[in-house]
Amino acid sequence: MTRFIFITGGVVSSLGKGIAASALSALLQARGFTVRLRKFDPYLNVDPGTMSPYQHGEVFVTEDGAETDLDLGHYERFTGVDCRQSDNITTGRIYSSVIAKERRGEYLGATVQVIPHITDEIKDFIKADLDQNNPPDFLIIEIGGTVGDIESLPFLEAIRQFSNEIGKSQTLFIHLTLLPYIQTAGEIKTKPSQHSVKELLSMGIQPDILLCRSNLPIPQDARKKLALFCNVKAECVIPASDVDSIYQVPLNYHKEGFDEEVLKYFKINPKDHPLNLECWQEIDQRIHHPKASVKIAIVGKYSGFPDAYKSLLEALVHGGIANETKVSIKWINSEDLEGDALSLSDLFKETDGILVPGGFGERGAEGKIRAIEYARVQNIPFLGICFGLQMAIVEAARNLLKLEDANSTEFGPCKNPVVALLTEWEKDGAKELRTGQDNLGGTMRLGSYPCVLQKGSIISDIYGHATCINERHRHRWEVNSHYKLQLESAGIRFSGESPDGKLPEIIERSNHPFFIAVQFHPELKSRPFNPHPLFKSFIKASRTHKLNKSGDFK
Repeated sequence: MTRFIFITGGVVSSLGKGIAASALSALLQARGFTVRLRKFDPYLNVDPGTMSPYQHGEVFVTEDGAETDLDLGHYERFTGVDCRQSDNITTGRIYSSVIAKERRGEYLGATVQVIPHITDEIKDFIKADLDQNNPPDFLIIEIGGTVGDIESLPFLEAIRQFSNEIGKSQTLFIHLTLLPYIQTAGEIKTKPSQHSVKELLSMGIQPDILLCRSNLPIPQDARKKLALFCNVKAECVIPASDVDSIYQVPLNYHKEGFDEEVLKYFKINPKDHPLNLECWQEIDQRIHHPKASVKIAIVGKYSGFPDAYKSLLEALVHGGIANETKVSIKWINSEDLEGDALSLSDLFKETDGILVPGGFGERGAEGKIRAIEYARVQNIPFLGICFGLQMAIVEAARNLLKLEDANSTEFGPCKNPVVALLTEWEKDGAKELRTGQDNLGGTMRLGSYPCVLQKGSIISDIYGHATCINERHRHRWEVNSHYKLQLESAGIRFSGESPDGKLPEIIERSNHPFFIAVQFHPELKSRPFNPHPLFKSFIKASRTHKLNKSGDFK
């Protein structure tokens, strides 16, 4: 029997519902239970694929090719359970489905309304794609937005109905709120949380557990006051204190009794399901007691908004955990590198590795090319991801092969299109990777694809001498294979390709301490307890580079 846990948020956004859901899932897993997580987003976009990173942050891509909310990245990193397309639903997708049914006549002439048609569709998605033969013990669903927002109302109404239909014994409501500290009064205030719960109650939902975010310890009298005014047990008012690392959250929540209260609510004796947190304790130990440190320069165009690179940042942390190394980040706006007067040696002087991440569009591309050239010439460890691979190809074509006007056709027509849409250079009738020239949504190579590795290559060693791997993609443009032989003559090794040999996936340089670029997004599959081998190797190479610079390592 699956038990359903719904997590809502109040007072303000960005309190950490996704981390709360992930941490609770990790604790339940540590007791031997199986879990699935889902995110319901109230915006009207069908998916976040066409949304600006400044508005939405990173787009997380699942194995089955869904473009989803970045919280699904947290779900996977904390649980190791791969999310699916059915695990991220938006208002846009709900309405699209209902309207399509109405056009097909499936409602038999009924007046289509929010209640019951929209709410019924949401309830269907709550239970969608669950293995009836082996259902998860817990399904945790995060409701995006903040209680009181008009956009969230259909979702809240749907989960209220759902709880009534399957019974309160099988559903649990958790509400995450903020307890602000008012400096002039010298105390933490509970009133915003009281009003948030009142708003939730007006929709017919009584929270069973309160998670209270605070940057200070919450006094017992404040917890008792919240319990009294919000109609919950005092032990179900759980502090959610600020921490140095998100990977401390499961440990902190267990310390506050969060997982035990969840089990007690479902009449499960915690003593019957002993907890094993050794892996989380080991991660916490390695994060807080590193033996070395490195500084990685990330050269991107969203440098002022770290959420645009959320999985990437976490993967670097994971690489640091594997090497017992603290990883600090130097953000470099790639547009800032496009001025001729800029001294790259001064800019990169204190960095131990250079990473050029994914991205779209011409803005900042020339700066990324300059950063890649600097890493190549100065023998600084370099990792290129997706767009980073494409710009590494452009850099080599321009500076090593001296190909005039070498560029990507993403930026317009050029004399030497070393990066292009497959349909612009493929002559063998292969299936087009881009399905429409006018629509941007749903037109990319998305999800998991196989990649064949060359024997004896650096990348094969990194993957444990594997011959074939599967990694997640999110891109439209490909490296033009017509230039492969020329690029190989310039010292580039195409060490990973699609199984049919048509699509270059990985390049490397053997005469460099670490120079690897990949077409896929390895950060999407990195986990704190299972760091991605590419990031482990990159951080190791950066650490070695730092030691060589200092003269302490030969």
